[in-house]
Amino acid sequence: MNSENQSYELATFAGGCFWCMVKPFDEQPGIIKVISGYTGGHVVNPTYKEVCSETTGHYEAVQITYDPAQFSYGKLLELFWQSIDPTDAGGQFNDRGQSYKTAIFYHSEEQKQLAEQSKQQLADSGVFKQPIVTPIVPAHPFYPAEDYHQHYYKTNPVRYKAYFSGSGREKFLKDLWKDNKKIDELKNRLTPLQYEVTQNNGTERPFQNEYWDHKEAGIYVDIVSGEPLFSSLDKFDSSCGWPSFTKPVEEHRVSDHVDITHNMIRTEVRSKDADSHLGHVFHDGPKPTGLRYCINSAALRFVPLDRMEAEGYGEYKSLFGK
Repeated sequence: MNSENQSYELATFAGGCFWCMVKPFDEQPGIIKVISGYTGGHVVNPTYKEVCSETTGHYEAVQITYDPAQFSYGKLLELFWQSIDPTDAGGQFNDRGQSYKTAIFYHSEEQKQLAEQSKQQLADSGVFKQPIVTPIVPAHPFYPAEDYHQHYYKTNPVRYKAYFSGSGREKFLKDLWKDNKKIDELKNRLTPLQYEVTQNNGTERPFQNEYWDHKEAGIYVDIVSGEPLFSSLDKFDSSCGWPSFTKPVEEHRVSDHVDITHNMIRTEVRSKDADSHLGHVFHDGPKPTGLRYCINSAALRFVPLDRMEAEGYGEYKSLFGK
């Protein structure tokens, strides 16, 4: 039990580079804080350099303070398994050595039992063809890492993204945990171009897409989920060859992500609910926002103003004074 609050508890996981092990847990409901650090070894207050020398016995790990009433240990275990390769006994992805091995450090007998059950369920699921080798061991003293390692995905998003992708972790996890039934359903429902754009971050050709010069009144919704994304009221001619908007119909409908592909640093835009790739946002748009949401037509479906009520988007008619 955590001394900060008697209702809070600790969970400690090693999953390879701790840069990649904070984001899966951070900002989940009931997660109080996530700290990157070192544990499992014999050196007191080790430095990053000492741990990387593979002479301390320490793992790179994260320690999570959480409220079990809001987010259970079982859910933490699910996130942990979905963030690592538990069949790798020599490290994680491109990172090799003791400090990059995986482990679950339990803080109570209940956590130990839950971890063992979870590990067996994962082995029985058939998700992995090789044995699950992640050990379940008692918690050791935990030493926080240097400040510059804390929440690295926030403080150094470009370098984090490059590392997360370049290490092989991103592709491995995406390929392993993708929902095959969902993929089959989407491939049957979407055109090949729509699927390529929304699911594989594709880009359609400029000036050769459905909505680049479309001027009818209405809203544009996610082709996958139908969630409302943009309004014709915010559409403008940017001469780029793709539909361009100054803002989303509601800010929470989209999310921004660092994109370092094609030797560029850009801000990718994805739909919040379906996580569809939509396009990119740039800071060269007109007033009042100064933004240009450059969006693929293939990620959108247009709902005309006179059809919005019938298709369940009646609440957005007020945007048009209706």
